[in-house]
Order: sequence, then C-alpha cells, then structure tokens
Amino acid sequence: MAKLIYSMITSLDGYAVAAEGDLGRGADDEEVHTFVGDVFRPVGTFLYGRRMYETMLFWETVHTEPDVPPHILRYADDWKAADKVVYSTTLESVSSARTRIERTFDPDAVRRLKAEADADLTVDGPTLAAQAIRAGLVDEYHLFVTTSVVGGGTRFFPDGVRLDLDLVEQRAFASGLVYARYRTC
Repeated sequence: MAKLIYSMITSLDGYAVAAEGDLGRGADDEEVHTFVGDVFRPVGTFLYGRRMYETMLFWETVHTEPDVPPHILRYADDWKAADKVVYSTTLESVSSARTRIERTFDPDAVRRLKAEADADLTVDGPTLAAQAIRAGLVDEYHLFVTTSVVGGGTRFFPDGVRLDLDLVEQRAFASGLVYARYRTC
C-alpha cells in the first residue's frame, strides 16, 4: 500500500499560508530545492485543491522561461511525470497533463487510491490536507520550516486534531530552513 504524505513549507510559527506576504526566508535555495526534488521524485500522484493546483501549474511551463537552472527543470520534469487529482467545485478544466478533477474529497476513494497505487501520494495545501488528516489518511508529515515568524494565516495542522507522531528524519540547511519528517504512530 502506498503512503499518503502531507508536506508544505511552513513558517517557524506553524503557518502553511501567511496572512500577509510569503512564509519567509530559507526555502528559495538551490540546496533546499534539490533536496525537495529528491524526496518527492518517487511520488506517483499529487492531490491538490484548486488554489494549490493553480500555484503548481508553474511547473508545467517553466521550461519555456529563459535561463532556468537544471535543478528547477528536473523538478518540473518529475512533476509533469506524476498524476494529479484536483479537488474543486469551481474549476472547469485543467491545463496540465495527467490531471483530472474530482468535485468532492471522498476519503474512501482516497483509501482505494492508496491501496491500488504503486507509488506514494501527496496531499498538498492545508485546507485539503485538513480533510485527509481528519479522515485518518495521512501516513507521513514533511515540514520544511523557514526562519520567519509570520504571525497568522492558515496553519499547517488543522485545529481540533490530536496527532502523536514519530520523528524519523531531520535536516538543517545552510539557509536556516529545517526539514522534519514525521510518521504516524
């Protein structure tokens, strides 16, 4: 059975989306980006909400930009090779290959997807991930913690959910970003 992984860049105070501005320093670094690419290269399917999908569409066409570094092109190739499921009631069509729309998040359908998948899946975006967390579907949590406190926004973990996790990997980068991978107990 494949694992469902929830991963995001987060602020030091635990926000996956800042109320104002970005999540701070540490993530825009070649070493970090190469590591992220290496960690998620084996992923076979990305589960997105509409907003996260629209953000990630960048990877579909980045190769058309001038002077794109090789580590960025490699990540884009890996992203394009994976399947993508977009959960949205408003999106009418998708503009990336290997992508389909689902109108509702069905935990039982995701359980079947995990059971039938040959490669791991990720759920991306805190709103969609909250549904997967509440349904008990997430097997691992990968946090990329920046050096900034943003003071508000959308939290990485949803309120009202208790999780007891085991730390299975950690790494600090020269940029100050810290990676922590947790597994459900």
